[in-house]
This record gives sequence, structure tokens and C-alpha cells, in this order.
Amino acid sequence: MTETLKKALEVLRQGGVILYPTDTIWGIGCDATNEKAVQRIYEIKQRANTKAMLVLMDSTAKLQGYVQEVPALAWDLIELNEKPLTIIYPHAKNLAANLIADDGSIGIRITREQFSKCLCEQFRKPIVSTSANISGQISPKSFCEIDENIKNCVDYIVEYRQNETIIATASSIIKLEVNGEIKIIRE
Repeated sequence: MTETLKKALEVLRQGGVILYPTDTIWGIGCDATNEKAVQRIYEIKQRANTKAMLVLMDSTAKLQGYVQEVPALAWDLIELNEKPLTIIYPHAKNLAANLIADDGSIGIRITREQFSKCLCEQFRKPIVSTSANISGQISPKSFCEIDENIKNCVDYIVEYRQNETIIATASSIIKLEVNGEIKIIRE
């Protein structure tokens, strides 16, 4: 895993786009603070840049660097949730402008999966994580289901967990407001 991690970090630092395993399904990723890299992902996915994407982080300690105010409930939800949970927070900051939703929000998931956690720790910035599919198509449940067009468009494909046969699922998504209001987006 060490060599593939080094290569992925090198590509991210150069503003490139990677295809990598996450705590859910395989993702297309880049530096979440780099507008050009984020734009490339929109182009690869053939997705309107009005549709927001989420980011991965390795630690709750980093949340306050990218969200103006973390709703109190978020800390409990992250700690107590047993499966991957993406929380949409209001008032994103310090991220690529084209990554933040029109209402100023951003989806963030704290990853516990070994590779993506190490990648986030060593990169020291959030990493975009969006499903490895063309917009409107079904999200691939394993590496072998990823469209060749996606594979051909990224700068690096992580050579880890490609042969797994475990069927992956997307995360649950909830939207939190500072006032504690909760909206379930995907269970």
C-alpha cells in the first residue's frame, strides 16, 4: 500500500485526479481546494457543476477548518454512526468555490477505511470523493464495474483493493443546519 499511497499523494499535490477506494464505493478524487482539479472531475463525470460533490477527511478535528460552524449534533452523529455517514454542513469555507453548493453548504464524510484515511492524513487537506461513474449512470459497486471511460480520464488509478468482490454501498446522507434542523437526503 505504501507505494500506491505515495503515487496518489504525488498526483493530488500536482493537481491531478485519482480513482481510489473509499469507505463506501470507489471514488474519483482530487484536492478539494483546487478549482481546476474539481472542474476536471465535473468534466470526467459529464456532470453539471451545479451539482455539489462531497469531500473526505480523516478526522473531526479538521472540520472547523472547512465549515464556519459545526452544529453540535454533528459530533454525536459522527461518533455514534456505525456505517459511513455524509453530513451536509452549512457555510463551507476554504474549499474550491466550484465544489461548494449554491446554498453555501458542503458534504463531508469522516472516513475510517484504511487507505482513504491514510491518504487524507498525509495529504492534510480534504479530498473530493464522488462516485466513479458518468453522471446519471449507476454507481459501480466494485472496481470491475467502473466504466473504462472513467479509468482512461483520471491521472492515476490506485492499485489497492481492486480485486475485492465485496459489494460496496454509498453512504447515508443527512443535511444539518446550525439550529439543529435535520433533513435525511439518503438512508
